[in-house]
Amino acid sequence: MDGMLIALLSVSAAIMFTLGVPVLLVIGHWVLWVSIIIDFSLNNLSMTLFEGINFFGLLALPLFILTGDIINGAGIAKRMTDFAYSLFGWLRGGLGLAVLGACGMFSAISGSNAATTATIGSIMHKEMKEGNYDARFSAATMASGGIVGVIIPPSILLIIYGFLMGLPVGELFLAGLLPGILLVLGMQAICLVRSRRNNWGQIIPFSIIGSFRSGARAYLGFIAIAIVLFGIYGGAFSPSEAGAITVAFGLIAGTMVTRELSLRKLPTIFLRSGQIAGMIVPLVAVSVVLQQLLSILGVPEQLKGLVTSLAAGYWLTLAMCMAMILIAGSFLESVPVTIILAPILAPIMQGLGIDPIHFAVIFVIGTAIGFITPPFGLNLFVASSVTGVPLITMLSNLLPYFVTLMVIWILIVIFPSLTTVIPALSAAF
Repeated sequence: MDGMLIALLSVSAAIMFTLGVPVLLVIGHWVLWVSIIIDFSLNNLSMTLFEGINFFGLLALPLFILTGDIINGAGIAKRMTDFAYSLFGWLRGGLGLAVLGACGMFSAISGSNAATTATIGSIMHKEMKEGNYDARFSAATMASGGIVGVIIPPSILLIIYGFLMGLPVGELFLAGLLPGILLVLGMQAICLVRSRRNNWGQIIPFSIIGSFRSGARAYLGFIAIAIVLFGIYGGAFSPSEAGAITVAFGLIAGTMVTRELSLRKLPTIFLRSGQIAGMIVPLVAVSVVLQQLLSILGVPEQLKGLVTSLAAGYWLTLAMCMAMILIAGSFLESVPVTIILAPILAPIMQGLGIDPIHFAVIFVIGTAIGFITPPFGLNLFVASSVTGVPLITMLSNLLPYFVTLMVIWILIVIFPSLTTVIPALSAAF
């Protein structure tokens, strides 16, 4: 009887999601009623919700969200894009290359895919249109470049994954660094080829002096990156402390150095960051209860049995897990995908001998590619909103980026050293 009620409840949750009910309410609805059906103590439910987020390491999440907003409001992000353009402007398609490079640099501060797409898109889309780029290609470039926001450290998604799976966040950050750089380079190669073929962009003469000047103007962004990377990996402070210090640095730099961050702007910036954190953190809290209930119901063991029965061997099982991650990422936002699938798939792959850190990066890259995969594709909606380009019209320009990202993802799966070499070197020193 209980099984029938839970099945009906799961169907109703799926219908709610299809109708556009917020994911938090869908998961919360399922969690509450399943707890009642199986007589799971509601006292324990409330305690678990609290204890689920009563964790110091999780403080890094809202702090890095706030950092991205402050860096943008302070004008530091614009200086970083200007520097990237000074490096690539002499190439055909140089502005597109600069956009992707700027996405990588901004990701090293913000840790968010949507923030990266929105920030760089709002700054650079108009310039790309004026530079004779196709508006649809420009929007597709913004959407694709933004995916590295959750791969290049600090990554909000890696923080959540590390919290859920009990993995060291600092080591996850290191593991994501090289794959993130490879993804940026791969997209830049596609942008270069397409720009040359279509004669897009205006070439500007390369100037060493001009690049040094642009780099000097962007020094605040480099300091922010250094605070995050060298502070964490040098052992000076934890990821949470790095987030707090970077927020303080951004506030000081924006109000006293660039003077683009006025006191009147701060309430709006804090409110916007709080709204984003307010959407994510409750999901993390309810995910802890979701994991408990799924474990009680034996779902992880059943899914493991299903996957292993359908797949024969390491590679086929891994391919099935990758397909599940990508498909889920194309329908759901990355946080619920991680909350639902990571605790189920990670033990399966660990049982097959895959390194947990390596699989964490595989998982996050798969969800990141989902950001530009219809029908949901969060970055597609963000890019469309920022640029005014209809989502459907940018899809053909998105395909080369998608194929390239898939190839690099597969290479990272085949060669685990791409994720483990930097953590190993860090441990050696």
